[in-house]
Amino acid sequence: MDTTDHEIEFDADGVCNHCKYVDNQVKYYWHPDEKGEELLRQMVREVQAYGKGKKYDSIIGLSGGVDSSFLACKVREWGLRPLAVHVDGGWNSELAVKNIEQIVTKVGLDLVTHVVDWVEMRDLQLAFLKSHVANQDSPQDHAFFAALYAFAVKNGIKYVISGSNYATESILPVSWGYDPMDVRHIKAIHKRFGSVPLKTFPLVSFFNFHIYYPRIKQMTVLRPLNLMPYSKEYAIDFLEKNYGWRYYGGKHYESRWTRFFQAYYLTKKFGYDKRKAHLASLVVAGMMTRDEAIKELEKPLYGDNELAEDKAFVAKKLDISVEELDQLVAAPGRHYTEFPNSKATVERMYRIEQKIKNLAYGVLHAIRF
Repeated sequence: MDTTDHEIEFDADGVCNHCKYVDNQVKYYWHPDEKGEELLRQMVREVQAYGKGKKYDSIIGLSGGVDSSFLACKVREWGLRPLAVHVDGGWNSELAVKNIEQIVTKVGLDLVTHVVDWVEMRDLQLAFLKSHVANQDSPQDHAFFAALYAFAVKNGIKYVISGSNYATESILPVSWGYDPMDVRHIKAIHKRFGSVPLKTFPLVSFFNFHIYYPRIKQMTVLRPLNLMPYSKEYAIDFLEKNYGWRYYGGKHYESRWTRFFQAYYLTKKFGYDKRKAHLASLVVAGMMTRDEAIKELEKPLYGDNELAEDKAFVAKKLDISVEELDQLVAAPGRHYTEFPNSKATVERMYRIEQKIKNLAYGVLHAIRF
């Protein structure tokens, strides 16, 4: 990591706040050891007990990427019965689609695919491009999670199994983007720059995301990959040898849009190279050395003709010219705080919640002693 993260801080020894975060907080929840094995067994027993007599005991999002594909295979090995959900935002690579087919067929999963209305998705993505903010993946990410949680509630499923993990993504600068689940932010940008009503686009309200789902419906997100030794290289090898799965070339590059956004838009417009965060995560996880990561960063983000092909593809999908796309990318970037958002409300809510927890703990402690 470097100062392209405008909020990075280094101590007198040159150690940055990201490494300190991993050492002081992340490792409390990350157990690729014997403790993790026992916690994983407990997790599996808990989900199985909950699912007794039900068609599904959990729900899992499936993108065709490494993490979700590997996890889908493992949960079946553990005897769980998840409903697999794929949200098609219109940007799937052919490899991603093929990978999903291979996994669900060979593993034996029921798959539900939610296809986002392309006219609405296109309009929202164009609105975000016209806003010039860094968080261009928000429309796609919001749709993914909103639809996944809606399917969980619709099917009465409490447990959501996630492929997110600290081994490959413990470091990600907050200054490089913004929360994609902030529906106020999504709607504000669309209201300013969009033109097509979002009648069917999957949106999750502030109340549902922060209160109804987690506190009333008791929806619980489980991250099993944090309770086992997880290596991206091993996962790729495992999937290719056993399931005919094929790698697509970069983290989250199963989406053509995400590849363009991370490999070109962010670096060109803001100077953010997300590989730095992804590689830094692998370094702190002990999966590669810093020198190896630096050598990896020396490789070009795009191969010969790939950028031109992606520009042409993205422009055609969005129904604009390549010249118009270039102009949107070349315009000065803007910060998410220039548009309405719910960050202050979320922070205030969690501060109040923490005060209540501290007060309750104090009362119990006084009664006990």
